[in-house]
Amino acid sequence: MIVLKQYINNFHNLSEESYKKFEDLTQLITVSHKYILSKQGEIPQDLFILKKGVVRSYYTDTNGKEYNRSLFTPFSSSGSLGALVKNKPSEISYECLTDCELYAINFKKLKQLALQDKDIALMYANALESIFLLSEARIYNLTVLNATERYFKLKEEIPNIENMIPQYHIASFLNISAVQLSRIRKEISKK
Repeated sequence: MIVLKQYINNFHNLSEESYKKFEDLTQLITVSHKYILSKQGEIPQDLFILKKGVVRSYYTDTNGKEYNRSLFTPFSSSGSLGALVKNKPSEISYECLTDCELYAINFKKLKQLALQDKDIALMYANALESIFLLSEARIYNLTVLNATERYFKLKEEIPNIENMIPQYHIASFLNISAVQLSRIRKEISKK
């Protein structure tokens, strides 16, 4: 779990004692492609840290159409944080797009531990700030960047994304159609 410790210490360097308490909350799980980590309409229990694979979060409208909100790659946090914080049914689903290895962390136990351990509380607060900044960047990208710029930004963040997941998931994440993505890629290949 050395990589987990390195990831957690990006937010706050935990003492050995605090890290051990955190580690005791985690369970490494392996799940297959298409596994649903958290389902829209259900109250989630766990927060996840992705060790291997790709996870998407998505909304489903009343007609059953899915809209990708986020893509998660190693090492990143995943899970319906809003639903976990509010202890209410999630408005978002989380699905593994590939076979995945994840650290599952019981959110209620993590919050209890944060109340008892200052190091854990600082790590948790810094992690929340990081998640907020990522969300803010995503909103900026969708608002200000055009489709081609969003595609380049995604390729910069996840260079081999096209070899990892189907194109229609990439298009949905970029908030464009698969046809539009195909046109963008064709135009780029001409240059």
